[in-house]
Amino acid sequence: MSDEQTPSGSPERRDAGASVPERGGPEPEEIRFFGTSWVHHDGGYALRRAGVAVGSLALAAAGAAVLRFAFQGLEVADVGPFVGILVVAGFAICSALAFRRTWEGFARRPDPAAQSAADRSGQGLMLIGFIGSLLAYFCRSLVEAPGEKLHRAEYAAARERYERRRGARTGNPAAKKPRKRR
Repeated sequence: MSDEQTPSGSPERRDAGASVPERGGPEPEEIRFFGTSWVHHDGGYALRRAGVAVGSLALAAAGAAVLRFAFQGLEVADVGPFVGILVVAGFAICSALAFRRTWEGFARRPDPAAQSAADRSGQGLMLIGFIGSLLAYFCRSLVEAPGEKLHRAEYAAARERYERRRGARTGNPAAKKPRKRR
């Protein structure tokens, strides 16, 4: 049989890079650093979680060291204790807010319709409080892949909707039911 005569559904005709679902239905969404290994906890999932935890903690420690050098620069400049307190309080507050915002992002998706200019301006706050965001990532990766619970709930709901739709379409809808003669 030549390539022109091969049915489109046969393995010879499929592209090697094409992602064809084997079971059909919704596909799980990928999580950064984990791909889709979070679904069945395979493909080095535990090792990836450990790597993410160590990596985020190391980055938070490196960020804290950089902030310490910046604070030492303020001390050398002799700007006074008031400015030093303001800088430390500013980074502490921004880190706490970034931690909370990142942690909540693992539990629910932000509503795109409700995002206003104030929410978008919070990105600067997240940038300043990057240590809090990294610590939230570290804490969450000790329990699961960050965002896994949210993705798992969405995937399970999508699979359930798909199965309900599949179950409702049993049989041939084009076939007419025979009429009973009396």
